[in-house]
Amino acid sequence: MIPFEVLSVFFLAAIALGLAPGPDNIFVLTQSALYGRVAGLVVTLGLCTGLIVHTAAVALGVAAIFETSELAFTLLKIVGAGYLLYLAFQAFRAGKSDLPTGNGPSLSTFALYRRGIVMNVTNPKVAIFFLAFLPQFADPARGSVPLQILLFGVVFIIATILVFAAIALGGGVLGGVLRRSGRAQIWLNRLAGTVFVGLAVRLAIAER
Repeated sequence: MIPFEVLSVFFLAAIALGLAPGPDNIFVLTQSALYGRVAGLVVTLGLCTGLIVHTAAVALGVAAIFETSELAFTLLKIVGAGYLLYLAFQAFRAGKSDLPTGNGPSLSTFALYRRGIVMNVTNPKVAIFFLAFLPQFADPARGSVPLQILLFGVVFIIATILVFAAIALGGGVLGGVLRRSGRAQIWLNRLAGTVFVGLAVRLAIAER
């Protein structure tokens, strides 16, 4: 049984990490601003589904492959960077008519959910971070380490949902204001495209 105080410290650390500027929360912010707060919440669920994959990978030891294999790490980050550049291309070519005027997403719910999953799963830095972060709180004296890691992963995901949901709501409000102007809509797409390019470059040059 994991002590409550250990879970509390872990939860607060997860909240702090979620608030720190990073690719995932920036991604939620841009998608919320572009497509509305509902879209941001759906993307958040996609990102957290990706965290489930990373948690399971750490518990099973699969994430260690990306820490030890340069080839696996490089291939995954190329896929991730390529996907971000694809999103950037879509944003740059979009006009004001491509942005919704309401609070619902113009893309399908599944498309937004898939974006979140792909964005998270194809980032090998997340896998390595989980591999380094989660085991620090596990103690073999408390029982099965893989089960403890899974529990910490669940707590981390709950904290992430809370933080990213707040970011999605804030981004949705900001986007709603900007979407009232046709010129602002175009600049919002350009800004999102620039952010995606920046995230792609950051991922492409990342080292283990």
